[in-house]
Amino acid sequence: MSERSAIDVLINRVSCGLLAAPAPTSADLQIIQQAALRAADHRQLRPWRFLVIEGPGLERLGELFLAAKTHDDPALGAEEAARTRSLPLRAPLLIVAIASCTEDPKVPELEQLLSAGAAVQNMLNAAFALGYGAMWRTGDLASNPAVREGLGLGGNETIVGFLYLGTPRGGLRDAPTLDAANFFKAWP
Repeated sequence: MSERSAIDVLINRVSCGLLAAPAPTSADLQIIQQAALRAADHRQLRPWRFLVIEGPGLERLGELFLAAKTHDDPALGAEEAARTRSLPLRAPLLIVAIASCTEDPKVPELEQLLSAGAAVQNMLNAAFALGYGAMWRTGDLASNPAVREGLGLGGNETIVGFLYLGTPRGGLRDAPTLDAANFFKAWP
């Protein structure tokens, strides 16, 4: 895959929900992971951890999703059950991003959650820079107690996203053109 310049990545990255094999190579995945570890992190608490899921693990995650949905809705229809089971199969590789917050007198939990989110953003940017497609998703399954338990989350942990990675099917859409003046204002 071809690499892009840092500024090009920052102003042109787009999400890609239509992903196929191949997943990032081992070497590219290491780069993506290293990018996560460079997220803003006040006092170097490292308030994150990640689960990398691929191959049969994706099907196992689909079964966990289905068990969680069925627990919440025992009358879940066959079509919705099939859709739920197939959610992890939308990409050849999935990373579960988990905020692991700790008590710290100078770094509130919100800041630690934001740090975990920044780690996911860094992975999105790195994947785009390397020519891969990526989509950051959450949804109700991210906070479902059965999913949390099935993935081994502790009481101090929160799923901040499911990061789907793969090769874009078709082209990537162009980044929307936004006027910075609509979002940035001088103060006072």
